Amino acid sequence: MPVKWTEGNAFELLENGEEFFPAVFDAIAAARSSVIIETFIIFDDLVGQELAQALINAAQRGVHVEVTVDGYGTADLPDAYVNELVQAGVRLHFFDLKPRRFGLRTNLFRRLHRKIVLIDSELAFVGGINFSVDHLIKSGPLAKQDYAVKITGPIVADIERDTLRLLEAAQKKSSLWKRLRWRRRPPSAQPGGIVAAWVIRDNDEHTNDIERHYRHAIRAAQREITLANAYFFPGYSLLRDLRRAAKRGVKVRLILQGEPDMRWAQFAATMLYDYLLSGGVQIYEYCERPFHGKVATVDGQWATVGSSNLDPLSLALNIEGNVIIRDAAFSACLQERLDCLLESQCRPVERGSRPRRRIQRMLVGVFVFHFLRRFPAWANKFPAKQPQLTTLEGDLEDLQKGES
Repeated sequence: MPVKWTEGNAFELLENGEEFFPAVFDAIAAARSSVIIETFIIFDDLVGQELAQALINAAQRGVHVEVTVDGYGTADLPDAYVNELVQAGVRLHFFDLKPRRFGLRTNLFRRLHRKIVLIDSELAFVGGINFSVDHLIKSGPLAKQDYAVKITGPIVADIERDTLRLLEAAQKKSSLWKRLRWRRRPPSAQPGGIVAAWVIRDNDEHTNDIERHYRHAIRAAQREITLANAYFFPGYSLLRDLRRAAKRGVKVRLILQGEPDMRWAQFAATMLYDYLLSGGVQIYEYCERPFHGKVATVDGQWATVGSSNLDPLSLALNIEGNVIIRDAAFSACLQERLDCLLESQCRPVERGSRPRRRIQRMLVGVFVFHFLRRFPAWANKFPAKQPQLTTLEGDLEDLQKGES
């Protein structure tokens, strides 16, 4: 299915929780009719508590509030937190809620990984930031570096349409659902506004849309590509596109994790370094804190911000969402932020700079590239999940016990 491009949009880049959370909480406080949130993680910490209070206040003044979280990412909310939301009138849904087995979470794959906030069908926030205190830089050395965008314009209707499709799984017969589907009119386009598209990955008609847009932009690049991604282990085709771009003279720079929150993810990425560096791709490791962003710019005209990593989970299994933005001013803004990281908080990776155990590394490398050459075909072995939501109307613990 072709992606829909819309004109007349406006975007504001938000960096880290210090910019994102106040903007979201202010928007919820000003909401008149509806608040819809999709997110991978809500924690019961200072940020999660502030979110809960904002949602409760909105529901109590008559705003329709829908919150959908992932059953894996948000598996540990206490009953008191859940009950307070539900009793205030917030409709709280869990995607693929499953019981633990021997204390372990079992819903490992095909997660709801999008991060979306919609206010009154007029304003949207999209990015990679979860509702947790570790997205605040002031929280300490393990705080995550990340990005989101604040959006107005016709593209908001496209984003909302996708969130409503997911909610339909939980409330097909609900009069509130019918009321929520009704729109006065689409958000108006702004003269001279930005051309953009809402691009998703799902398990239905859009299984590779996000990867396809990345690859198209990389293949079309003429001058410069800056790609900053937290978990980097894409398919062989995208790796080959990056290497070919560098070989034809494009300045290709990757910003990857140097102080990762998951060591295995960094190790997987390093297995690709020699292949990319030998083709002229420049690799930088962000060493200030864990890097959690999922952003890129190409030729000062194309940019993307969203939830999708460039790894097998995001590209072949999860439900994801990115905005693709064609605008020189926005691209320049994002590029300036990334350049600041490159100049002061990243270390360049040189060929041969890492210790090499030649036999072991060669054997692992052969496995890695056979693995990637067959990606995403192997991902089809995992059972696809169509949207399955559990709407909480009781204690979270009781619902988890009752799930089969």
